[in-house]
Amino acid sequence: MNTQPSVNKNPFRILGEYSSHVREFKPNARMYLLNVIITGAVMGVFRLIFNFYVLSLGFDESVLGNLITTSSFVALIAALPMGYLADIIGRKSSLVLSGGLLAFSIIAMALWQTEASFYVMNIVSGLAQSLAGVTMSPFLMENSDEKERTYLFSFGQGLTMTMASVGNWIGGYLPSWLGPMQGVSATSSSAYGNSILIAGVGAALAVIPLFFIQTPTVTRRQRAVFAPFQYAARNPGLLTKFILPMLLTSLGAGLIMPFMNVFFRMVHNQPDPVIGTLFAWGSLAMGIGLLIAPPLAERTGKIQLVVITQAISIPFLILLGFSPIFWAAAASYYIRLALMNMSSPVYQAFVMEHVETSGRATVASLTSMAWNFGWAFSPTISGWLQVKYGFGPAFMGTITLYTISVLMYWAFFWRKTIKPAQSLAAAD
Repeated sequence: MNTQPSVNKNPFRILGEYSSHVREFKPNARMYLLNVIITGAVMGVFRLIFNFYVLSLGFDESVLGNLITTSSFVALIAALPMGYLADIIGRKSSLVLSGGLLAFSIIAMALWQTEASFYVMNIVSGLAQSLAGVTMSPFLMENSDEKERTYLFSFGQGLTMTMASVGNWIGGYLPSWLGPMQGVSATSSSAYGNSILIAGVGAALAVIPLFFIQTPTVTRRQRAVFAPFQYAARNPGLLTKFILPMLLTSLGAGLIMPFMNVFFRMVHNQPDPVIGTLFAWGSLAMGIGLLIAPPLAERTGKIQLVVITQAISIPFLILLGFSPIFWAAAASYYIRLALMNMSSPVYQAFVMEHVETSGRATVASLTSMAWNFGWAFSPTISGWLQVKYGFGPAFMGTITLYTISVLMYWAFFWRKTIKPAQSLAAAD
């Protein structure tokens, strides 16, 4: 196969081809992307504000880490049951239900400011996260063709990050707008709480486009295809290769990523508006990286893009964690985000292409469990480390785990290639 002509294409032709792929998106995919646009902005506000909200109520970083762990742990243990549920009620109902649960949990945390309610609502949020996680990849596979599939996976996550940048920017200023209106400080729990409430209302509005998704007729036999233990028993080696590097990455990410706003406040002494702007540009950088990933993957190969971008991101992670200069840490934060995350949808598409149709829901659940496993345990460990020793040990753990995971991706999939599911079926 001759790939040389694609290498020599000029940027305008590449842009035109990209646009043609986007125009191929099916109506269901477009409704899903509209939901993604709204939810991305809402969660950009929520994720920036929530940590400050919890700390403003008098709780410390250990409690914050436990709350993050709670939602991720629930998402972990609920992945397989949610996979069954998604097959029973269908993709559309699963997306609507997960969006509704997410909106309810955010609104409830704004209204009931107690530690117990935070834990309960993080359980609800974890269920929503789990149901959405096991539904997304099979839904995108079912509503795309091979031609535009990688673009749809990347475009969805790219839109999420781009809109999160808008939400981050708004979130950085929202408490300073609401505080004076209430006659309180912008850093008060009241200003933060009302910002969270606005995010919850936005999350509820984001569910509306999902009602317009057209549900295909699915036979009972097709609904019963989810058989995780049977599929795992037939393919233990392949599943281990798919899941183990992602598991290590999640363990590393959970040590630092939930606390980046706290890191810039505590280590670099930056105020909320600066952190909000920093997160906004960071999300935008990640969004741009995700959007350019598909044409890059076409030229380098999917797994090659995963290995190269994640490996290059590690030196910038070191600079982010240990540079005493704010601008150097901020620049490293942008570059690391774009490089490390641009390969995520490409890897998801790679995995789905190498799994039989009957096993996709299974693998989506298991990879969701692997990702949430790290986030379920690492934030609690990181919160304790921060209280005792600061951010240094957490960053060292992340650097080590990321390095090992990149080596695994290379050893499992680059050094020795595996055949797509279609090729395997043809061989049989």
